[in-house]
Amino acid sequence: MTKIIKEISAQGGPASGGKKMKRKLTGLVVSDKMQKTRVVAITRLKKHPKYLKYYKTTAKFKAHDENNEYRTGDKVVIEETRPLSRDKRWTIVALSEKKMVRESSPQEESE
Repeated sequence: MTKIIKEISAQGGPASGGKKMKRKLTGLVVSDKMQKTRVVAITRLKKHPKYLKYYKTTAKFKAHDENNEYRTGDKVVIEETRPLSRDKRWTIVALSEKKMVRESSPQEESE
């Protein structure tokens, strides 16, 4: 029993009085049409229990973006937080990869 309590307290659980570990996920911004809110799509591979084949699942989360700085196509890291609204339970904490903007060449513009 004491071993379990020690492990929980070492992880920052309720026995230590420390803060709980927050989940962090990496995903792609798929919508930036709301103010201070972005929709982030998280794609995971799941294994089918019977056929043992891997398949993709996508979950969409609404995440808080205080400064409206992230755009559609950006790869971001989101972190779990307290409920900010009916749907928002995540905040964007970092930018993993910026969307590559394709520059148009003079030949494409003339056509």
